Order: sequence, then C-alpha cells, then structure tokens
Amino acid sequence: MKPSLLIMAAGMGSRYGGLKQMEALGPGGATLLDYSVHDALKAGFGKVVFVIRRDIEDDFKKIVGRKWEAKVPVRYVFQEISMVPEGFKVPEGRKKPWGTGHAIWVAQAAIQEPFAVINADDYYGRDSFKALGGYLSKLKELKAPSYSMVGFKLKNTLSEHGTVSRGVCKVGAGYLREVVERVEIGQEGRKTYYQEGAKRFPLKGTETVSMNMWGFTPRLFVQLGEGFVKFMKEKGREEKSEFLIPRVVDRLVRGKKAKVKVLPTKSPWFGVTYPDDKERVKAAILKLVTKGTYPERPWA
Repeated sequence: MKPSLLIMAAGMGSRYGGLKQMEALGPGGATLLDYSVHDALKAGFGKVVFVIRRDIEDDFKKIVGRKWEAKVPVRYVFQEISMVPEGFKVPEGRKKPWGTGHAIWVAQAAIQEPFAVINADDYYGRDSFKALGGYLSKLKELKAPSYSMVGFKLKNTLSEHGTVSRGVCKVGAGYLREVVERVEIGQEGRKTYYQEGAKRFPLKGTETVSMNMWGFTPRLFVQLGEGFVKFMKEKGREEKSEFLIPRVVDRLVRGKKAKVKVLPTKSPWFGVTYPDDKERVKAAILKLVTKGTYPERPWA
C-alpha cells in the first residue's frame, strides 16, 4: 500500500504578509510545495491530499493543484473555523482555524492508509521524503500508533529576519521522548535562544527539532478526535488558541499511547516565515535547479 502525502496549505501567512503556499519561488514558477510533491512521488507516495480553505480554493487549484492532477490522485480537504466537535461553538471574534492538529483531523475521510504530513511553505528535500516514504511503506498494521518524524538540526532551520516556532525534541534510542513547542526561537550573533515573556534561555543549536514532517497511520485520527474534544473543553473559548500536532504527539508519547521513530535526514531545510526570507529561498532553489536536482518545472 503506497502512503499518501497530506499537505497543510490553509495558512493565512500573517507574518509573511501573503499566501506563501502559492508564492512562485522557483525559476520555472514553482512553489515550495511543488518540490515536495515532486520528491514525494520519487519516494513512492501514491496520493496527495491538500488541506486548504474555501476562500482560496479557486486560486489554489489554478496555481498549484491542476499541475499535479494528471500525475497523481489528488484530493482537496477544507479546513474551516466552523469544523469543531459536536456540542462546541466557535467563540465570537475568532478569525483563524484551530491549528495543525485540526488541519489533519479534518482530512480523515480522505485517508485510509499510512500518510505523511508536511507544511506547504517548507522545503524538506529528497532525502527526507525517501526516509519517511520508506518507513511508511513497510508498515503493516494500520490501527497501531507506530508513527515517525523526520528530525532536523535547529541551527539549520532558523531565520535571519525574526524569531520562529519549533518543536524542540528529546530523542532516545532512535525514538521521540518528548517535544516542546518553543514559539520565539532566535539568534543574536552566534548565540541561539528561546524567549518566554521577558526572559531568554540559551539553546545549543544542535537540538533535534520537528519541522512538521510526520508519518502516521490512520489510528491517529481517533486520537486526534479525543484530543480535540479535550482541547475544546479547555481552550475552545479562546480567540487565538491552537490545537497543534507537536503538542498532540508529545502527549501521546508521554502517555505511552504512541511510539515515534525519529528519522535523520541529510537534506537541507529552508522556508519562508518573513518577507525577507524570500530572496534567500529563491537563491537556494535556483542553485538546486542549476545543479540538476530539479527540473525548472517539477510537475512537467
């Protein structure tokens, strides 16, 4: 059974100032997620599921989706604020969907096989997809919580133009032990830090971090449903609270309800968090195309 690729592309790009999931960053007009789909197909993935919003549906299909519909089975899933468990209401004033855990939860009807999850606005590299696709392709028991995560080094994932959010991981014997979401990680000179309120705490830069490149079985949807109900009871009245997949996985691992294999990668990572990241990313992609890693039009 070939694994599927779920791409979270419903983000609003508030820090970037635009819809970066549809931004042309490659020399042939390719978006970052075009390179991800290209690499996933090379790694043996058999279906692509795009999680988007209704208000960007037409543009997304025109700019991205239709490039791939003739190459691989494509499904579209819509992440909307109104999609909450029965018995709960959306608080007045809320404008954003409920986060990455919610984005995966709404896609459950489109996936019945092992699947990978990635962000639309990150570049993960061919080696990362090869490692994750190989692991998922060998899974036999779809009801078992045998999960996986591609681990990147923190220092290779930072932005020169502002702080970033990362899931900082503890790993033991090749498996995830815990993941802590740090929302303000930055650099000052050669020093790396994370900030909580007015205080800064040091980081080495060599820590393993999650860049939301996960591997799951359909068992996750049951666990997400249970976790989302609990989240809505505790945080559902807040305007900006988020149901984030790193936090979900951390609770499952700590509660011994899932095992997560950490897969190292040789691939570089880069992404666009701030507008000033754009030129650096375009230069990195151009270098890969010039070297022959990708064609100018990855879907051609």
